[in-house]
Amino acid sequence: MLAWFDRHGRHDLPWQHPRAPYRVWLSEVMLQQTQVATVIPYFERFLRAFPDLPALAAAPADAVMAQWAGLGYYSRARNLHAAAKLCVERHSGDLPRDFGALLALPGIGRSTAGAILAQAWGDRFPIMDGNVKRVLARYHGIEGWPGLPAVEKAMWALANAHLPQARLADYTQAQMDFGATLCTRANPACVLCPLQDGCAALATGRTATLPTARPGKALPERSAVVLLAEDAQGRILLARRPPTGVWATLWSLPQADDEDQARNWSVRHLEGDWNAETLPELPHAFSHYRLRLQPRRLRQVAAKAAVGDNPDLRWVAREELHAFALPAPIRKLIESRT
Repeated sequence: MLAWFDRHGRHDLPWQHPRAPYRVWLSEVMLQQTQVATVIPYFERFLRAFPDLPALAAAPADAVMAQWAGLGYYSRARNLHAAAKLCVERHSGDLPRDFGALLALPGIGRSTAGAILAQAWGDRFPIMDGNVKRVLARYHGIEGWPGLPAVEKAMWALANAHLPQARLADYTQAQMDFGATLCTRANPACVLCPLQDGCAALATGRTATLPTARPGKALPERSAVVLLAEDAQGRILLARRPPTGVWATLWSLPQADDEDQARNWSVRHLEGDWNAETLPELPHAFSHYRLRLQPRRLRQVAAKAAVGDNPDLRWVAREELHAFALPAPIRKLIESRT
């Protein structure tokens, strides 16, 4: 694996130069459920805004979320911010070089803790991301969905057994690169694989069926109405999302469960009669359900006094929207309507 990495691995990723603990941690969190090509520009912008852990800990939550906006899975950013504050409180502003202490921080699980220790300090810890699970399942011919406790336990044991005695940072990166570029989910390049002679999946014709897929489950569907309200100056009315649930604490458009609730919200907060323009439906898929957003546009409206007294409602000029953490589909909706 290391020999393959030396020739074919990725050696120019921004978090590799240098492999400092804060940079490694940030990259590992961003790479959870997100591809490298998507992460790189976010990583670089985030570092410019918060160049070290104390800077991240001291930043306002809105500033952190604004830098994260568009990456999705926003609980990652909230946990990152909370963990940075705890590091300042408990570890003198540094990430701890201790597995248990890392595991105690929000958003850091067993695999992320291992990745930080291996890449930042060269400590001998395994990782278990999706790429590693796929390679282990194919090479060892492991049946069963990797999310099952018994299957996962077996994979952790194998991952630990495969660890080399040295070059742990390179080996950790090699595993991720190998799964991402060679032993891919579909159409793996088995003919180029340096592990092909010992691969159980290749020998038995099971590369397309291993690892075992998660048992199928239809995603439920929900719908909601969002209000794109604009005042006479062209400003957009934003509403902060609740502290829990989908898009928690982000700024978005006012949202209601249905048309009647949206109309009632408008009557309570905005002057004038309900005269909403229906915009095309905006579908959005989350990991656990599909959301059908039904936008309604209100032009040339004015706010009642209650809006000015509510810190979770704010008129924002279009040229200032970049400073707000908006969910990607909401930003796309606003930008499509000039």
